[in-house]
Amino acid sequence: MKQGISTHVFLAQRLTPGLLDALTRGGATAVEVFAARHHFDYADRGAVRELANWFRSNNVDASLHMPLFSSDEDSNWSRHTAPVINLIDLNKSTRIEAMDEVKRALESAEQIPFRSCVIHLGLKGDRWNTRALDDSMTAIEHLKAFSSPLGMQLLLENLNNEVATPAHLVEIVRAGHFDNVGFCLDTGHANLVEPQLETRDHEARDGITQAFEDFGDRIVELHLHDNLGNRPENGKDEHLWPGSGTIDWDSVAKQIAALKQPPVGILEIAHELGEDMKQIETESRAAWKKLGVA
Repeated sequence: MKQGISTHVFLAQRLTPGLLDALTRGGATAVEVFAARHHFDYADRGAVRELANWFRSNNVDASLHMPLFSSDEDSNWSRHTAPVINLIDLNKSTRIEAMDEVKRALESAEQIPFRSCVIHLGLKGDRWNTRALDDSMTAIEHLKAFSSPLGMQLLLENLNNEVATPAHLVEIVRAGHFDNVGFCLDTGHANLVEPQLETRDHEARDGITQAFEDFGDRIVELHLHDNLGNRPENGKDEHLWPGSGTIDWDSVAKQIAALKQPPVGILEIAHELGEDMKQIETESRAAWKKLGVA
């Protein structure tokens, strides 16, 4: 598994080459850039050129995470800002605005050698139905047509809503015949899913194991982070370092090793932890050791 990390750990700051250097000192050979305008202003030619020059000068793979915030909210960003971009919103004009913002971010691949882009479908509370299926396929078709000429593969991420469960994402890809669309398995999101009950024919499955089974060998990337699970008093997507929550990382490592193609593992850690560069370097190396790849 290739060792990667998301710039999400520095989300409160403007992304600079110095911060990227700190990520590589922690052992990263892949970096996922979180597209938020206050962090990485993908509409600013100078900011895009700066990152492009860094990636061209360093032997580091680049990937992109689609924006989650509208440009207006982003300009006054705080840690309390809720995600507002929804590619499958019930309102057509909102869907169009969301699509336009994601395309603006994708355009940065004209200079930065992004290999893939992680896509979110829906927000918390969105329901799975025929409309959601149709709108999801429409969004993917448009983004695929836009990203493919730029050499980018779309990766669908499991979320904690009815639309973006691993099983439903697989159904969307199957129904749309999206053969070149892959999956990003988010361990933290999967850890918040209620375990499936044991039946006569099948053993009980926790959310992470079920996600590995549903996605299978189309997993291209993993978002690696921890939380305290689906306990009633918790249920929070905390984005902790591996080993700081309830995830069985030995089990995760075995399931990763069983995949036919080694994925890219992206540490997606909360910026709210407030750690400095040195702490992030140390924690990154400890996380890779826990996963048996360092």
